[in-house]
Formats: sequence, C-alpha cells, structure tokens
Amino acid sequence: MPAVPADPHPSTGIGTDTGAETDTETDASTGAGTGRAAGTWPAPVRRPTGRDVARLAGVSQATVSLVFSGAEAGRRVSEATRARVREAARSLGYRPQAAGRQLRLGRSGMIMLAVPNLQGPFFGRVLEGVHHEAGRHGLAVVVSSGWGSATLAEAATAGRFDGLLICSPDDSQLGELPPDTPAVFLDADPGTDRARPTVELDVAGGMRAAVEHLAALGHRRIGHLRSTHAAYTFRVRQAAFEQAVRELGLDVVELGVSLNDGHAAARSVAGELLERADRPRAVICDDDVVASGVYQAAAERGLRVPDDLSVVGMDNVAVSGLLAPPLTTVDLPGEELGRAGAAALAGLLAGERVEPVAPLATSLVLRSSTAPAPAPSPSQVPNPEAT
Repeated sequence: MPAVPADPHPSTGIGTDTGAETDTETDASTGAGTGRAAGTWPAPVRRPTGRDVARLAGVSQATVSLVFSGAEAGRRVSEATRARVREAARSLGYRPQAAGRQLRLGRSGMIMLAVPNLQGPFFGRVLEGVHHEAGRHGLAVVVSSGWGSATLAEAATAGRFDGLLICSPDDSQLGELPPDTPAVFLDADPGTDRARPTVELDVAGGMRAAVEHLAALGHRRIGHLRSTHAAYTFRVRQAAFEQAVRELGLDVVELGVSLNDGHAAARSVAGELLERADRPRAVICDDDVVASGVYQAAAERGLRVPDDLSVVGMDNVAVSGLLAPPLTTVDLPGEELGRAGAAALAGLLAGERVEPVAPLATSLVLRSSTAPAPAPSPSQVPNPEAT
C-alpha cells in the first residue's frame, strides 16, 4: 500500500480541502454576518460620476458639466433641468470634482502655512485659526516646517499653492519672493516686505506686563530664559524685557535656550540657572514649554513653585493650564493671528485691497505660579550697627 504523504500544514489545513465552511466576520453590533471573509476587506465602492448623473437625469454629460460649472454657465440650462440634475446628483451622492474647476480658474485651491517648528504647540493654535478662516473661503491648508528661502520660492513658483502664510520666520528663512506671489507674514517684522501684509502680535506689551507683574510682587532680581533663535518676535521680546527691567531698576540673570530642542533643553538650561549661588526667585520664559522645563528642574532640586520660585511663561498653550500649579503666562492669540492672516490672504487672492491690521493685543493670564518675593534671610539684611 503506497505511503500517504504527510500533510505539510497539519495544524492549519493549508493546502488541503477540509470541506469546512470559510470563516466569515460578524457585525458586533447586530450579530449579522458581514459576508466578508475573515481578514479581508471589500473593494472600495465606486464613486458616482457625471455620466451616472446624466443617465439618471436623462440629459447629456455636457449639461451636467454646465450645471456644476458655476452660475454663469449654469444659466444656459433651464431651471427645471438644473433642478433635475441636482436632484439626481443628490440621490447618487455625487460630488463634482474640484480639479476641473481649479484648472479653468488657474488655481489649486490650496494655501501653504509655513511655520518654524511643527512641534511647537503655539503653531497649533495658529493653524486652528487659519483652517477656520480658510474654510470660509473654500481654501485648503497645507502646513510646512523646516523650510528656507529656496523652499518658499519653489513653493511660490511651482503653482501648487495659491498663496503663502509665513509665520514667525527666522532671519535665515527669509528671501525674496516672486513679486506676483500672494503672501502674508504672521508674527513677523513689518519691514520684511512692505509690499505684502503683515499681521503682528503685541509681544512687547506682553513682556512688559510680565516684568511689571513680578516687580509688583516685590521681586528685584529676575531670571530670563530667552530664545536663541534669530527671529523678529524674539528680538522684540528681548528688547521689551531689557527696557522694562532697566526702567524698574531690576537685577537680571539671563541664559539662552533653543526652543526647537524642546522640554529637555529647557530643563537643562533651567538647571544651570537654579544651581547658581545667586539664583533669582522669579523667572520669565520666552515660551510655555521652557516654563515646563523650569518646573521640572525646580522639583528636582527640591524647590517649590511658587513658594521658592515664581515662574511666568509666554504663549498660553494648553499645557500652561495643566501644570501644577497652573502657569501664569502671557496669552498670544494664535487663533486670532491665524484667522487674520488667512482673511488677508483670501482678500489678496480675490484681488481686493487689504488694509493694514493693528498689532493683536496680548494679555497676562494670572494663575498660580507666582507669589510675593520671600523676605530676605537674616544674613542678607544689613546691620545698621555694623561699622
């Protein structure tokens, strides 16, 4: 009797016909079978086309195209026929593709928002505002970071974007854009390109408010963790800080930190500041992520916020209210900045004259991370009897 070859897959039945039914998936919510073999997915449902609409409405494809080509072309079709075509499209779930219309208009329907760092939470606030306003004008938004002047020039000339929003640019990222490129600068030097709109934030006013708040609490020696980036917004913050402490007669300890290196870099630099024998009892940070690094560095050294150290941030991103204790910070209205910039860009694309926008107001948000300066220790109090 000839030997029967061993089943190469005895435990799975692969390669053999066992006569068993194929396993199928079950809808967990109804218990009904989905009709789909386990581990497989159905082919995508075919999207309805203009030809399907024409067939259902009893008209030509050319008529369907006219109906969806805009008000001017649509008037060449009777009202009754337009209604029939639109009803057919609605019942089929037909959505006319924008590509053809954009080609006729010479537009892509997209704008680019260029930000220095996608991981920066402040830029999420800006993007939210841009998306909101761009959607009102039928524009889609693409976000880019890590760009330079060459990237911007290429994006401006390749025809992929109708316009550019350039937010908080570093000096090295700026270059000359083609004169016919619609562009708006956000949180940037208004002298960068006087031929194009700029929407500014009153970061100087916010920094002054932060310094004055700490001085009012009795702090006479203030630390400042400042950004090392060569961007207009940080130059303005630095100039405002220096002017405020000079006018108030405060002592200052400053250290630089790279904001793009995030929390770890901030924690390291904050540690240097707090290790000093003459460490300040109050610190202002150029953004809230840096402030979070100060919190951690303080906790690692047994210092309590605000009992031992008052901390003020800038940006008012979501993390600022989640820190323990919640962070006092300067609110920079990122959403409003994004909306104003997108509105200005939409105006340029529509051929409208765009009026200058006044710098957007900032405000100090008082929470629980600052306290009155501690009384000096006995060793620090001058002895009037000593001669």
